[in-house]
Amino acid sequence: MTLWRRYVIPAWQQPVIRWMAFLGALMAIGVGAALVVFTRGLVVTNLSDLVPWGLWISIDLSSIALAAGAFSVSAIAYLLRRKELQPVAKTAVYVGFVGYSIAMMMLLLDIGRPDRFWHGFVFWNIHSPLWEVTMCVGLYFSVLMMEVMPIIGHWHVVEERFPRISARMVGIHRITPVLAFVGLCLSTLHQSSLGLTYGKLIARPIWYGPWPMAITFYSSAIIGGVALVTFISLFSAKLTPHARINKQVLDKLAHGVGWAVLFLLVFRWWNLMSMPVGYEAGKSEALHILTRGRLAFNFWWLEIMLGMVMPAILLLIPYFRRNERLRMLALVLVAVGVVAYRWDTNLVGQLVVFGTVPGSDVPLFTSYTPSLVEILTGVGVIAYGLLAITFGVRYLNVIHHGEVVEAPAEASVPAAMVPSSSR
Repeated sequence: MTLWRRYVIPAWQQPVIRWMAFLGALMAIGVGAALVVFTRGLVVTNLSDLVPWGLWISIDLSSIALAAGAFSVSAIAYLLRRKELQPVAKTAVYVGFVGYSIAMMMLLLDIGRPDRFWHGFVFWNIHSPLWEVTMCVGLYFSVLMMEVMPIIGHWHVVEERFPRISARMVGIHRITPVLAFVGLCLSTLHQSSLGLTYGKLIARPIWYGPWPMAITFYSSAIIGGVALVTFISLFSAKLTPHARINKQVLDKLAHGVGWAVLFLLVFRWWNLMSMPVGYEAGKSEALHILTRGRLAFNFWWLEIMLGMVMPAILLLIPYFRRNERLRMLALVLVAVGVVAYRWDTNLVGQLVVFGTVPGSDVPLFTSYTPSLVEILTGVGVIAYGLLAITFGVRYLNVIHHGEVVEAPAEASVPAAMVPSSSR
């Protein structure tokens, strides 16, 4: 009882502990649902031959996109030698590691045979862009693990109990520029190849056309990743003194995100509006679902208005960008817009199918609603991501960008320190 009063009760009184306990409970529920999937198979889901990529793949695509800040910020910081961004790159790498681990968990559920996850690394199919994505994601996740090791090595628990291991883990920081270059190459390949994978599926008319989707997937990943890293840094600094930020650097990143979102809006609009020029069976019907049908709210409001138009206004106009709350709102809306874009892209092409009669070009329509097991496992994995970010900010010191030293006010300067010529 003494130990309970001395340690457990004071710890439980801390909001961060209660928040982490809540996320741990959601993770436990997700693990239980995952065991159901592993024991019974994909029959417990609402996935089908018509809609094989559902909620899990949407979470996978979104987490990989929002984790792209790792390679983009690291490339700018270490390859272009922008030293002021190196502390932010530390945050980006950790967020990237969490994002890619979320993607790995989702893929482990989605492949149906998790015991065969290693087949893609052994049995090569060099003609498949999906195989290239598998190889690059796996290799880049290994790179991220190496980049995260110095962060874990600096954790006081590792330093005190395992000093030799800590020294070796911290020593990996010396090859950070090399890891940044390798990560840039691998991420560029697989982020663009994700869009290429969709674009090569001629049976899904609205997807077909590899290059626009490859460019959009790659650029949206960079924008969403940088926006998320900037938002997490600003938001964490509001909540805890463990997060120390350089507001000037983050303001520059936010300004750059505003211009990038404007470019993405123009490119996305041009790509969609060029589709109705020539009729192609299935493409116009899918575009109708996206712009006027069941995905219209998701497209117009979440992706276009809230995800692109509003952030561009808030981040490009100095009056709004100087307001810290509006700046954080704009950054989180960018992340929401990227998630909505991946969701729209993943679903709209699967909701329009064709009959099995040979030569039939009459499009048919299907629907998809995630099952309870899909939702619970997805919530559990997202809870893991939030818990990992919380743990990193609270205990691993992943947000330590340094503080901007502000000049003291004139009234606070003692009169004895003022030169006589100015009195």
